[in-house]
Amino acid sequence: MAYDLIDVRPMTKRIGAEIFGVDLSEPLGNQAFSEIHDALMKHQVVFFRDQTLTHDAHKTFGRAFGDLHIHSGVAGLEEHPEVVVIHADETSKFVAGEKWHSDLSCDPEPPMGSILYMHTLPDHGGDTLFASMYAAYDALSPAMKAFLDPLTAVHDGDHVYKAIFPDSTKKYNISSHPVIRTHPVTGRKLLFVNSSYTTRINELGKDESDAVLQFLFKHINNANFQVRFRWQKNSVAFWDNRCTQHFAVWDYFPDTRSGFRVTVAGDKPF
Repeated sequence: MAYDLIDVRPMTKRIGAEIFGVDLSEPLGNQAFSEIHDALMKHQVVFFRDQTLTHDAHKTFGRAFGDLHIHSGVAGLEEHPEVVVIHADETSKFVAGEKWHSDLSCDPEPPMGSILYMHTLPDHGGDTLFASMYAAYDALSPAMKAFLDPLTAVHDGDHVYKAIFPDSTKKYNISSHPVIRTHPVTGRKLLFVNSSYTTRINELGKDESDAVLQFLFKHINNANFQVRFRWQKNSVAFWDNRCTQHFAVWDYFPDTRSGFRVTVAGDKPF
């Protein structure tokens, strides 16, 4: 794939690329948008270095790709409800994303993508792992693909956010989605269950469901499907939430790691 305005450097054969030659603090022209979109569709997660984003610039970049999604589990900033703080320091008892997950898969229409801007990083550690769910699906046997194809699974946000906010009386989203999802842009099939939100397969008994999900969660953890991003100050990661999962490594306690995330609205999985 040829690019005229941006420099795209793949990080692995299956997933991930760094993009150079664009300033995300400025509105994207049509060609820059098209090239970044094409790179995202091909590489599933793309990374940018040396960016300085205000909240307004961050939101403007996100809106180039669709409406912004309001997080159903965590409140955004008071003056910028579309912007969620991602922060950990010496007082933290947990960090966001400590388990493999697809953002807000509990929502009826999970996000299309997420854009994370990190402005403060520890001297060492704090990487994020991303895994290709195309690669996870492709590696399954034909018999397993055929078995999984008609199944649906429950994605439950209640147990996730009640653990974070035990005093909350809010009822968080619970949705059912296909176990095997078709990407609405590329048309490729992918595995759409994750160990954070997915609790059961609807068409199976509990013991069968537990066994199949445990197999799939272990399968997803295969390092051959992954790319590891080493953050630097003022880096940006933009991932396609429909075909990736990610895992935030908390190996830097008690140091501080801080940034902001906006989320681009998606559609109902099919």
